[in-house]
Amino acid sequence: MAALRYAGLDDTDSEDELPPGWEQRTTKDGWVYYANHAEEKTQWEHPKTGKRKRIAGDLPYGWEQETDENGQVFFVDHINKRTTYLDPRLAFTVDDNPTKPTSRQRYDGGTTAMEILQGRDFTGKVVVVTGANSGIGFETAKSFALHGAHVILACRNMTRANEAVSQILGEWHKAKVEAMTLDLALLRSVQHFAQAFKAKNVSLHVLVCNAAAFALPWSLTKDGLETTFQVNHLGHFYLVQLLQDVLCRSAPARVVVVSSESHRFTDINDSSGKLDFSRLSPSKSDYWAMLAYNRSKLCNILFSNELHRRLSPRGVTSNAVHPGNMMYSSIHRNWWVYTLLFTLARPFTKSMILYNMVEYTSFRPPASESTWIPSDLNTGQLSWLMLSTFLPIENNLIPLDWSFIIQ
Repeated sequence: MAALRYAGLDDTDSEDELPPGWEQRTTKDGWVYYANHAEEKTQWEHPKTGKRKRIAGDLPYGWEQETDENGQVFFVDHINKRTTYLDPRLAFTVDDNPTKPTSRQRYDGGTTAMEILQGRDFTGKVVVVTGANSGIGFETAKSFALHGAHVILACRNMTRANEAVSQILGEWHKAKVEAMTLDLALLRSVQHFAQAFKAKNVSLHVLVCNAAAFALPWSLTKDGLETTFQVNHLGHFYLVQLLQDVLCRSAPARVVVVSSESHRFTDINDSSGKLDFSRLSPSKSDYWAMLAYNRSKLCNILFSNELHRRLSPRGVTSNAVHPGNMMYSSIHRNWWVYTLLFTLARPFTKSMILYNMVEYTSFRPPASESTWIPSDLNTGQLSWLMLSTFLPIENNLIPLDWSFIIQ
């Protein structure tokens, strides 16, 4: 137990607790066996339960397997700067030929991104996360990077983006992470980002459209569009359009659009039930910040749904997710009233450090995060879309071709 406690694995279920004199060990190929020091024998079956177990997944982030001068395998924890001969994956063993649990059983409200990605190896995968210098975007980018992915932080503020890169590298010096400039409020910047990304000649397996603006005063971008609408929706829409060919060549691939439950509290139709484009980019007299945000989030969902319909046959799936009603982030920073309200609610919200999840609207347990959606890229399946409240708009809810706006 002392070795277990040293490795941080002493919190075990009573059923799996070994009798005195027994030790749990692992083979190099991941199987668990048990050594009885009193009788000097080993066996595959657990001495109490009779079950056979094996290691689930790869080493946790920050851990490496090394071999000492005597040829014995040991494990290095770079995060806590310690070594042990006990395999840290013993905390994540599974029964041989187990019944696969459902996602509802595996994750709950306290699940973290690192736990969701436990055992996943994203080596060779390329992930782009917009707005990744803080909040949910940063936690998502960090989680992917610490599991081997090549992560690109697409951000407007390069100073903060480079600080985020340094922070990730500070946790694991081998992380493959970089920052690139992307200003969603400027369509020319979106074009430049896409061109710069394509010039790298790499694949794109996951695109997380996370960046968003909230509670902005009315303003127009240099492209002549209302800022909230362009930053939250149209900029991402244009980005996906420009990178669509790369996503298809990289299949299986995923687009993850971070939307919001607030999409329910708005309408983008006119009195006759047809799409009213003036509501998407309203004039100053018709503008209300909260309503503009809600409409942009509704556009996110409609776009994600139509994108999935069109690209899923080509191996690219699209998902819209809700970041959680009780999630604290810095999205409120644009107006002091919302900052005050968020501050008052802070004791009742989930920490971005302890709980970096994004929950599904259609999948009620508040656990799944934007990293969980694309974590199994090879299935090619649509995970859970936030499609429970569509407005009665005929045929394609949001037309995929916005060329008349962005030309």
